[in-house]
Amino acid sequence: MMDTLFLSRLQFAVTIGFHFIFPPISIGLAWMLVWFEGRAWLGKDQDYEKIARLFAKLLAITFVIGVATGIVMEFQFGTNWSEYSRFVGDIFGAPLAAEAVFAFFLESSFMGLYLFGRNKISRGAHWFSCLMVALGATISAFWILVANSWMQTPAGFEVVNGRAELTSFAEAVFNDSMWIRFFHTLTACLVCGAFFVTGISAWLVRKNRESKLFRKALVSALVIGFINSVLVAVPFGHHHAQQVAKTQPEKLAAMEGLESTQENAPLLVFGLVNQAERKYFAKVGIPGGLSWLAFGDTKATVQGLDAFPDDEEPPLALTFYSFHLMVVLGGFFIFMTAAGLGMLILKWLWRNKVLDNLYLWGLTLCLPLPVLATQLGWMAAEVGRQPWIVYRVLKTRDAFSPTVPAEHVLFSLIMFSAIYLFLLILYIYLLRQETIKAGKATIAADN
Repeated sequence: MMDTLFLSRLQFAVTIGFHFIFPPISIGLAWMLVWFEGRAWLGKDQDYEKIARLFAKLLAITFVIGVATGIVMEFQFGTNWSEYSRFVGDIFGAPLAAEAVFAFFLESSFMGLYLFGRNKISRGAHWFSCLMVALGATISAFWILVANSWMQTPAGFEVVNGRAELTSFAEAVFNDSMWIRFFHTLTACLVCGAFFVTGISAWLVRKNRESKLFRKALVSALVIGFINSVLVAVPFGHHHAQQVAKTQPEKLAAMEGLESTQENAPLLVFGLVNQAERKYFAKVGIPGGLSWLAFGDTKATVQGLDAFPDDEEPPLALTFYSFHLMVVLGGFFIFMTAAGLGMLILKWLWRNKVLDNLYLWGLTLCLPLPVLATQLGWMAAEVGRQPWIVYRVLKTRDAFSPTVPAEHVLFSLIMFSAIYLFLLILYIYLLRQETIKAGKATIAADN
């Protein structure tokens, strides 16, 4: 017999996972375009205008698909998660409405002006429209993260007649995890945008080594990518881990493979999970590392999984592996951008053809990895919160729509998966076609 709860969770994971490919790219790429358009306007460097023309088209493609997939995600609250909607509607509706009114309208309105206003409005007004697109996308992320953070660390409410009712809008918005989650996510989006630009620019540089146009884009993106790759980890990732240690200790224990409460808790650099026995093995750790990471003291006591009831432990394997793969990728992004900047400083990048080819190929292949890292971070955060949909207030098993037949959920899951696969293929095809067109135009201009 099919399980409606499992299928509802799987469908939401598929729809939000696919949707979440696009907002990080849109936000990061929009801020990259603010930089490129600013250099073209204030620096009077027409190369940056040519660069911006290409990436503005790619932003438009990304934005359109992101909007379409986001609408589906929000409808599911009313269809598959009616008990959740009934319980949190008084609170959850406010940030979603604010996101639409204050962010989406701002972003979409100025997107049209930015895309179609080039050479029709002043350069300053055109740059301002680009800035408003980036700001609108960022404000949108803010309100979505307010809603998600409230589910992680709920505040400013009371339960009345089986429903959560708002008692303090400020406390609900500025809950314990909101700000650090916002800055950690925003810098991760900037890494996505930077690697999107480096990946495409590296491919175009390989096609036309004599052109300096996309070398400029590559250098700018490497600098921005390096700065934000560091910021994602320190201070924002570090402070986010400290927040989780204080407010969601079982999530931290699952992410770090800490089975028993202890002082001088080790920080695992490697480990494997036996989900059936709920055990970690082959562990390699740094003594005291987790205690220091969580509380700034190597002798601090960190709660392990033994401190919590078995039915309140999150799924260990998915939480552990998603978190550690995210951390590994974060370190890799720092390495790749630092290596590129080092090669530039040493003047190796454009002179050693073998080294060039290896590095530029590496950057091209790295293009989707920051998006994967954001997906893994989302998985660690959301799966690590289980079995709660609203942490220690409402369990996931009590939040789905019990009257919706499992067969209906399965049908819609298959339908959405097929549509999303088509959209993903179309998205990659359109990106490739626009990039090839830009490459041919650059070669023709140089000749």
